Amino acid sequence: MRIHVHRTGGFAGVDRRAEVDTSGRPDADDWQDLAKQAVATGRTEPPVGVPDGFSYQITVDGRTVYCSDPRLTKEQRSLITKVMKEGA
Repeated sequence: MRIHVHRTGGFAGVDRRAEVDTSGRPDADDWQDLAKQAVATGRTEPPVGVPDGFSYQITVDGRTVYCSDPRLTKEQRSLITKVMKEGA
């Protein structure tokens, strides 16, 4: 499973992208469960965010959803944090 996160916005307006491929990872099942939960609650259109907040585009195996601060679910926040940390 390929998980791609694209973050835009924030005070400086800097784009950041990261990707993780879970194939062959010993923790692949954990990643896949988290990704499925995060995508299930995402929107099909970019939501209106808050000034200086981050907006996210999460793509999991070709399916893209959108979310933004401060209305991230626990699963979305966790997935975004993990991908940005490990996929940088």
